[in-house]
Amino acid sequence: MPEKPDDDPFHDCEFGPDAILGTRTFHDVLFTDDTETPVNVLTGETPAHSQATVEEAKAFAASIDTDTPQIALPASVETQVETQSKPYTSAAFFHFKATGSLELHRAYHAAYDSDAFSVDFEADYASGNLTITVERANES
Repeated sequence: MPEKPDDDPFHDCEFGPDAILGTRTFHDVLFTDDTETPVNVLTGETPAHSQATVEEAKAFAASIDTDTPQIALPASVETQVETQSKPYTSAAFFHFKATGSLELHRAYHAAYDSDAFSVDFEADYASGNLTITVERANES
């Protein structure tokens, strides 16, 4: 047990490192060419603001000025309609919308920010799958 909570990157997390060590794939969480978009019921067409490609979404995510790598997640149809926004949004690769829970989000974030862990991810925009791999730094 660490002497001080500051020595433990997981001190304020519900999950410890054992919950995220290894490789885990989160299915159908990324923006894809098949992401649902709104359709105008009068014309049967998708509004121009909701038309986008995976390449545009990836470029948008990469353009976010942050030290944490970003991924492109699908925006809900409701959000697209209400805000007339693109069908994607950007978030940290360990965002709870991708990992499915705030507990996993916090654990992946703690590992990513810690020198004691190596955290890699692969965003497969063709399938919509996100794969995150966490290893102890001395094992990688």
